[in-house]
Amino acid sequence: MKKECIAMLLAGGQGSRLYVLTSSVAKPAVSFGGKYRIIDFPLSNCTNSGIDTVGVLTQYRPLELNNYIGSGQAWDLDSSSGGVHILPPYMGSSGGTWYKGTANSIYQNIGFVDMYDPEYVVVLSGDHVYKMDYAKMLDAHKNAGAACTISVREVPWEEASRFGIMSVDEEMNITEFAEKPKEPKSNLASMGIYVFTWAKLREYLINDEADPNSENDFGKNIIPNMLAADEKMLAYRFDGYWKDVGTLESLWDANMDMLNPSSGLNLIDESWPIYAKTFSAPAAYIGPWSEVSNSAFNRGDVIDGAVSDSVLSQNIFIESGAVVDHSVLLPGVRIEAGAEVRYAIIGEDCVIGRNSKIGEAPPEDGSKDWWGISVVGPNCTIEEGRVIKAKRMLDSEGREVTR
Repeated sequence: MKKECIAMLLAGGQGSRLYVLTSSVAKPAVSFGGKYRIIDFPLSNCTNSGIDTVGVLTQYRPLELNNYIGSGQAWDLDSSSGGVHILPPYMGSSGGTWYKGTANSIYQNIGFVDMYDPEYVVVLSGDHVYKMDYAKMLDAHKNAGAACTISVREVPWEEASRFGIMSVDEEMNITEFAEKPKEPKSNLASMGIYVFTWAKLREYLINDEADPNSENDFGKNIIPNMLAADEKMLAYRFDGYWKDVGTLESLWDANMDMLNPSSGLNLIDESWPIYAKTFSAPAAYIGPWSEVSNSAFNRGDVIDGAVSDSVLSQNIFIESGAVVDHSVLLPGVRIEAGAEVRYAIIGEDCVIGRNSKIGEAPPEDGSKDWWGISVVGPNCTIEEGRVIKAKRMLDSEGREVTR
């Protein structure tokens, strides 16, 4: 069935900068905001933008992600005429390989895209938290007659060298592109969200695959090659909330932003809902002597301690006398009596033993060389009375690891 536009969602990355949190799951499957997974954001954006056909390209530890997506019903992406499709690497009659790069992952699925014969393809990343109407970006692409449109936003100059940076003219045509430049000429950064005219992208993917020196990457190869060939390249400015949650610090920051009304991250906006797969659990219980302030909690939570400025996933147990402050607790965590968790991320199904201390508040004098978020990997049990300082990270066995 022919579609005007389909989406291809890159969800196969290992997420190495999330360290212990992605030791057993793909980065897009990591919990966020109490009741979501990171992948809920691009999937919901597709649904809200009227894109009903999505290919999800998986590779690293895909089992939990595949199970979570299922038929796509949670995002209204279970249509027989489109819907969501899991696309892992596969063996064909002439062999097969793992996805070698972002461009190669789309190249290996040219047959899937051709099946829908689209005029346009939206290419998305699976590790960003944001709400965006792709239909508006597609309209800009069509009106400009572009071969490629790249969503961009201004970033602080001191951070520009971490991104693909665009130089543009008065009409937002891209005149120059540099991938993570040491001396950026602009602070207009690529968000890793692309709209391509499929006929053009298909041609460049085939040529890129034939180049033995290519890294098969959009930012390093496809975009520069299209620009060098003088293709029409448009920058689409996005001014809403957006965060790449590919690091422990940015993941924690985004969760804290959810608690701050002025951050721009509003997840209870009914005009642009973020959908998630529902889970079965009893209603949350907030004990009579508990103290809960400026925090998000979910079904299945039992709170008898003190919780402030924190995000709690489902089935969390916080015993009497325990303290949780400026922290993110992933599903199934138990904080035992007298334990203190401050400025930390606690992985799924961890047990934080009685009177232990995880993390600490940042110094009041602003000196942060020694300070950072503490992280405990999934399924870890912290013994009674143990003290974990700031900026430490433990694996599932409770061993300290570097980051």
